[in-house]
Amino acid sequence: MDIQFNSLKQEKDHIGVIFCDQNCRLIGFGKKLDQLSKKHISKILSEDESFKLRNSKNFDYITIHQPENIKLSKLYIFKLKKFKDYKIRDFQILGGHIFSLLSFYKENKVILYPDGVVSSKVSFVNSITELMTGFSLASYKFDKYKNKNANKNNKNKKSNKSPKFKVSSSSHTRLEKNYINVKAISEGVTLTRNLVTEPPNVMTPPEIAKNAASLEDYGVKVTILGEKEMTKLGMGSLLSVGRGSEHESKLAIMEWKGHKNKKKKPVAFIGKGVSFDTGGVSLKPSGGMEEMKYDMGGSGVVVGLMKTLAMRKAKVNAIGVVGLVENHIGNMATRPSDVIKSYSGQTIEVLNTDAEGRLVLADALYYTQEQYKPEFMVNLATLTGAIVIALGNEYAGLFSNNDKLSKQLEDAGKIEDEKLWRFPLHENFDKMINSPIADMQNISYGRGAGSITAAQFLQRFVNKVPWAHLDIAGTTWTKQTLPTSPKGATAFGVKLLNRFVNKYYEGK
Repeated sequence: MDIQFNSLKQEKDHIGVIFCDQNCRLIGFGKKLDQLSKKHISKILSEDESFKLRNSKNFDYITIHQPENIKLSKLYIFKLKKFKDYKIRDFQILGGHIFSLLSFYKENKVILYPDGVVSSKVSFVNSITELMTGFSLASYKFDKYKNKNANKNNKNKKSNKSPKFKVSSSSHTRLEKNYINVKAISEGVTLTRNLVTEPPNVMTPPEIAKNAASLEDYGVKVTILGEKEMTKLGMGSLLSVGRGSEHESKLAIMEWKGHKNKKKKPVAFIGKGVSFDTGGVSLKPSGGMEEMKYDMGGSGVVVGLMKTLAMRKAKVNAIGVVGLVENHIGNMATRPSDVIKSYSGQTIEVLNTDAEGRLVLADALYYTQEQYKPEFMVNLATLTGAIVIALGNEYAGLFSNNDKLSKQLEDAGKIEDEKLWRFPLHENFDKMINSPIADMQNISYGRGAGSITAAQFLQRFVNKVPWAHLDIAGTTWTKQTLPTSPKGATAFGVKLLNRFVNKYYEGK
């Protein structure tokens, strides 16, 4: 969605959004409107005992229709509780709530007057930038497969169009400049959500690769390897997963060179892209299998992140690599007990074909470190059900061989409320994936520590490069509507990693 910016003014037939504090005292331009209305606004606030007494956690609101002596046709007044203590995520949530309310009432031609809404922890410009981010993220919807003509004869049906949104502020020039970043994040998140939400008959490995290739329009260099090229390279681990599918497996490499020194080591992000996961010969139960279209969530995040970095012209050299396969049943499908050879030369005994994501990442990780010598690698994957048992849907699992990298990711996650919880890596866990006939097996010999042993498997394909693995199986999809995310794909990781790059590596 697009947001327009202008200086403080009213516009006829527009709806205004203003703010007051927890004591119902008007903030910013709301004071000016109150003066113009000859205290009509503040009088309504003072006389509404219910509104004065309500004490919601974040905000409450009151509506004034046809306020006296001002051009605006309607006012929404949001009462903010302790907004001076708001952090970045609080402003995003506020923006999401405002959008949801305006959308519920199908309001159009909306002007936001944010002056005065500032935290002691975040500058005014950054506060309102984050509010706009929340507003934009909450506007996401996926309805391309719905019959748009179903209600064309219903003349009483209100428009479902998103509101035309303006920000009117004394700092409108700076806010408009910052909107470039808002739009970059929003578009990156939207791309990720679209990729994950599309049905698996549409979003096949070649189609995901096409979406990655579209980033060339933003200055990203994209290289797509097919099965012929990967076979020649010896990527037997990745290729083993897609052998049962009619759709060709792909490896997409995205390069963004935004640092002034184009030869500076890149930062690298690697994503698991299993477009649909039947479990292969180790077939999953039917209940819940329809959710396995989001098993490419890690690759979706990497593609969306690369779009965000490119759109905002991030001052960093970045590599995005996604391994794209479909894990299906077929006459050529990998069998339990097969032994395969990875790109690294290490052999793997496949004991369970439903532990396939680690096979994809094994080759992608090794290829990335060998070809690009990155400063660090972060991989994302909906890797294990065990992480959902451990953390539910609140945190993603974090595994890392580097304390500094781990701390930076955790801190970025706290800012964006995309929370990470670090798990241990240890040689005793590593022993659990030793195979009697190959260099390793793709699952452990016991039932415990499923997420940890999966991470230990990945670590065998990482040499001494700083590396982190994010298991996002529990956070990629939500079954409830959140303030800045409707039900479905969350794009968990795009904002986190964008913040992480910006805070610690951009321009350095």
